[in-house]
Amino acid sequence: MPIFEYQCKACCNHFEQLVFSSDTESVLCPACNCADVEKLMSAGAVRPHGIPTG
Repeated sequence: MPIFEYQCKACCNHFEQLVFSSDTESVLCPACNCADVEKLMSAGAVRPHGIPTG
């Protein structure tokens, strides 16, 4: 059950949503309830080798 990032095309709200494989068509913007949303590419949680953590 991955979490995807979306942006609403109507109100430009940026949000994350847990999406089950069968629910990809039912993503609605939580701000305006619009179904016209765009899935965004999100940065992974991978840290390149050799970069210090802190």
